[in-house]
Amino acid sequence: MAVALIGDLVNSRGWDDRAALHRALLAACDAADQRIPGAEQPPEPTIGDEFQAVYADLADAVDAVLVLRLALPHPADCRVGIGVGDVAVVGATSYGLTQDGSAWWAAREALESLEASERRVPGVRTRVHWAEERQKEEYVNGYAACRDHIVSGFDARQRRLALGALDGRTQTELADEEGITRSAVSQSLRRSGALVLKELWTRS
Repeated sequence: MAVALIGDLVNSRGWDDRAALHRALLAACDAADQRIPGAEQPPEPTIGDEFQAVYADLADAVDAVLVLRLALPHPADCRVGIGVGDVAVVGATSYGLTQDGSAWWAAREALESLEASERRVPGVRTRVHWAEERQKEEYVNGYAACRDHIVSGFDARQRRLALGALDGRTQTELADEEGITRSAVSQSLRRSGALVLKELWTRS
């Protein structure tokens, strides 16, 4: 089993400085790779505003999406389709390995379903599709939707504070970095829902 991830930037065409946005995506991919090590294919941009990755574990892929969203500079955001199935290397070109397999098809299907439902379920940015055993989807996607709802409400500072909390940084350290009081950090983490993300994070 492999877990393929296909993502794209939301409303990227509206950015005046697309080069800066691309640099921000590179930095976010690097942030995810540092925090979720061991990817079979680390997150990296592909063509246009898309990026891809491959993980051996579904939890790693889902956690990588969280880091990617938090690491992007507000209001930049991404949507990600995750596919669980098989990944096969079928060739190579000057651009790299040519890949195929049911995990990629499922990931593309998941991404397209997110785009189609964007108006109906605004703020949901992650969807998982299985190539088989589809009965598992409702549980994982329910968790992802609730988490997405929290993150979609973050402003720039709340993203930074949430990511810092996931990294295990103290509230005093975060307050010094932001130039605010420790009490303000505590209130932000509690009211924004970042502490819920921290409770569910098992990597620090």
